[in-house]
Amino acid sequence: MTDKNRHWYAIHTYAGYEDAVSRYLKQRIESLAMTDKIFSVIVPKEVKIKVKSGKRHKVEEKIYPGYVLVDMILDNDSWYVVRNTPRVTGFVGASAAKPTPLSKEEVDELMTRMGEAEPRFKLDLKVNETVKIIDGPFKEHDAKIAEIDEERGKVKVLVPIFGRDTVVELDTLQVQKI
Repeated sequence: MTDKNRHWYAIHTYAGYEDAVSRYLKQRIESLAMTDKIFSVIVPKEVKIKVKSGKRHKVEEKIYPGYVLVDMILDNDSWYVVRNTPRVTGFVGASAAKPTPLSKEEVDELMTRMGEAEPRFKLDLKVNETVKIIDGPFKEHDAKIAEIDEERGKVKVLVPIFGRDTVVELDTLQVQKI
């Protein structure tokens, strides 16, 4: 078998068991001596920043819940090892017998997302939602969210001043859901 037969495949698992499936599969690869056909098993995750109770927390979130990625050369033996791993429901593809490999572009984009150095902000705020400003010169004012910048952790809100809405950019820590 040549390297051109090596591809990334997505396997479907029970939701919430992705890490367990990854562990089981790695153990099976070792114990069944499949390291020459199954090279890597990953659960695609990325680090995000969530704001809860006015504090920022880094959390690791699964990019595709219910899926694990496997870098392998697909043949009957490797298919059997992966398919019969506990809590694996099957390969992603047109048919169970012929899994579809992921494209190089999909894999590259996913690896880039997983390797992002700067975590992204995960905000439980929505555009047009009413919030209370809890810090800064507009403290105690109610405002309506006009725009959310998850990259920077900022929100633009409309604050009614003298009967007109004024756009103010605030840090997400400066606003609170009502």
